[in-house]
Amino acid sequence: MSRRRSFLFLQGLATFFFVRLGDALAARGHAVQRINFNPGDRLFWPRPGTLDFTGRADEWPGFLAAAIARHGVTDLVMFSDCRPPHEAAVSLAARQGLRAWVFEEAYLRPGYITLELGGVNARSPLPRDPGWIRRAAQGLPPAAPETSSGGSFLRRASDDVRYNIANLLGRRRFPHWQTHRAWNPFHEYAGWLARGALRPLRRARAERRLATLATWPGPVFVVPMQLEGDYQVRVHSPFASVAEALELIVASFARHAPRDALLGLKGHPLDNGLHDWAGLIRRLGTQHGAADRLLYLPELAYGQVLAPASGVVTINSTAGMQSLREGKPVIALGQALYDIPGLTYQGGLDAFWTDPTPPDPALVDALRRVLAAHCLIRGGFFAEAHIQEAVRNATARLEAAITAASAPALAAGG
Repeated sequence: MSRRRSFLFLQGLATFFFVRLGDALAARGHAVQRINFNPGDRLFWPRPGTLDFTGRADEWPGFLAAAIARHGVTDLVMFSDCRPPHEAAVSLAARQGLRAWVFEEAYLRPGYITLELGGVNARSPLPRDPGWIRRAAQGLPPAAPETSSGGSFLRRASDDVRYNIANLLGRRRFPHWQTHRAWNPFHEYAGWLARGALRPLRRARAERRLATLATWPGPVFVVPMQLEGDYQVRVHSPFASVAEALELIVASFARHAPRDALLGLKGHPLDNGLHDWAGLIRRLGTQHGAADRLLYLPELAYGQVLAPASGVVTINSTAGMQSLREGKPVIALGQALYDIPGLTYQGGLDAFWTDPTPPDPALVDALRRVLAAHCLIRGGFFAEAHIQEAVRNATARLEAAITAASAPALAAGG
């Protein structure tokens, strides 16, 4: 076993993954603490060894620094590096020479979760140099195929409801807490219920449009839409919203794409139904004279929509990685881990419509190998069997400290 360390957990998802991981680390002799920011955090960490942060945002850095000193913390553990308390925590860890471990949804999905040291996505320490990626991939096994690990939607939804009811009922203890989510959760639930009621109708309509997409005689371009409020859009892109990105994409398509091209806009599977995407797409189509060449495709699997694509336009969705794996030309409009020469189109959106260059398949394979070895672990956050798998693999990664942070040293060694 590695030497004893002191792990301090910050916020995770509405799942018991973090407490199971904490238990596993404690069983191996490590010190484990948790900071709760709200009653929902308490609900999903039903163990002793927790601290409650009940202060204002400007008091957080001092509170965290005191907790680190008091408990001799060596490692911070959190989900996402974009939540405001976590941004401050990563910065403090860097100044004090501590490890800041960040979990996220995986770059390759499903079957994996992301675990990196110091940051994820656009803040990942993984070099964006194609030469380094090719060298680092030498001798690595192929990335295991993506397999289901998401757990049932009912399980995820019920855990989320429990989390937010706890926050509602126990709010007095945490008077200054503010959610990082873009929507009030109970407003979101109303949207989900309405979306569920309309799903059969929406799916039937989308399947008819998919038939048009599949048989379109000209080039077909696909936009995998991201969630409105996604931190990848809010923090790691030039856009204030997905709607703003769609305005740019449709305007460029109307002006510069071949006149026989079609643009399919794929709805996100976890969209809460509160934004009228169909209405926005109709308005943009009419405004830019391309209404007959736009298709909105909710409620469909991405693979179905991707199959006939001549090219993919994304902000920075992980769907871009799936598209590259399938050999599709991809352009990323935001900061994306995979936005690397040889993988994504580098010539700008207006030119992409007439010059969609496919990725180098050897470089795609090399990146997948490197991601699987240095940035990802097998497992999932929600289904019980996959939580257990993720806990085993995360424990091994945390103890061994095998991360993409070693990339600069590997690059120097050539």
